[in-house]
Amino acid sequence: MSDKLHETNRPTKRWPSAEGGALTEAELNEAAALLAAGETVAFPTETVYGLGADARSTEAVEQVFRAKGRPSDNPLIVHIAGMEQLRGLVRPLGEAERRLAERFWPGPLTLVLRAVPGAVSPRVTAGLDTVAVRMPDHEVALRLIRAAGCPVAAPSANRSGRPSPTAARHVQEDLGGRIAGIVDGGPTGVGLESTVVECAGPDSVRILRPGGVTPEQLRAAGFEVLLEVDGAGGHADPAQAFEEGMGASPGGASGEGAPARDAAAKLAEAPPTAPASAAAVPAAAPRSPGMKYAHYAPRGEMRLIAGDRERVRAAVQAAADEARGRGRRVGILAYEETTAAYRADIVLACGSLAAPETAAQSLYAVLREFDERGAEVIWAEGCPTDGIGLALMNRLSKAAGGRVEHID
Repeated sequence: MSDKLHETNRPTKRWPSAEGGALTEAELNEAAALLAAGETVAFPTETVYGLGADARSTEAVEQVFRAKGRPSDNPLIVHIAGMEQLRGLVRPLGEAERRLAERFWPGPLTLVLRAVPGAVSPRVTAGLDTVAVRMPDHEVALRLIRAAGCPVAAPSANRSGRPSPTAARHVQEDLGGRIAGIVDGGPTGVGLESTVVECAGPDSVRILRPGGVTPEQLRAAGFEVLLEVDGAGGHADPAQAFEEGMGASPGGASGEGAPARDAAAKLAEAPPTAPASAAAVPAAAPRSPGMKYAHYAPRGEMRLIAGDRERVRAAVQAAADEARGRGRRVGILAYEETTAAYRADIVLACGSLAAPETAAQSLYAVLREFDERGAEVIWAEGCPTDGIGLALMNRLSKAAGGRVEHID
């Protein structure tokens, strides 16, 4: 393997090579050949851009961890282009696993399956006897994986902890000079990572990470849904799982009748490095990507306020005013329905509350825009946890490092 893999300031190829041009078969084959040779290549999926490497090669997979600065006990998702690639990769699927694959693949659902020993690098599984697998619903991704001829381990193509990339330029910003190439397939569709599940019984699934496939969609497919998100085990109610496992502010909820300004002051006093709640940090190695470490964070200190809409708006504005009074450059992350109500240095809309899929699509790009505009502290509104809102609140909570205030 080339010594180039160990460089952190190397040429990063871009395909298509022509500005605004269409990806050619020759360019796709060039990217695939690099993957097959043990190089790292970023590529689009329907969720976010992934940083791919041959899942069978420890040396190749280690380049992913190095480029991202990613903790090595966080498992990676293996991407396949067809059901035939499961042979030799995982044990035979159970009935529930087969039903999930038939219903949701290709698509934003990752299944935690029993791995065939030695089928992938132990760096992919983080030493577990299971492997997370999905089939992306993106033509370029599927063509690339087929042409590479190998299962492709691919976490999001960003520096660890940063907002995930939903456009090729985001990958270039984070990983340019660190990886072999970037396949530009335009903006992604879903905008949030895949839902990760494991089967808990013949007709039940456990969500380990919420994402592009919602609990409602899984229930409609005939499954009982349990939520085990960041340590919130066994809940059927998304709101309860969020309260217990997706982070609460160090001071706890504001309480019934607590004034919005008190809630804002409590959050303003929280240290910038305040950790997520203890329940959000499992002691064992995580079974799914996204279960253990802070992710998706902008450079500015971010705090999230969720709950009653009117009281949330009052608390966000009070907190923003207090921070601006201390000379901080303040950003507010709101929605199309609420941005006009706010005063701050930077007010950005993250889609619409009436169409939460638009908020999911734009979240990471908005977080990166706060960075570009120099926000030092960011106050974010929460959203309802039904549908894609569960995944959206999960990502907002992680972007805030667990600094979450719930106002009833």
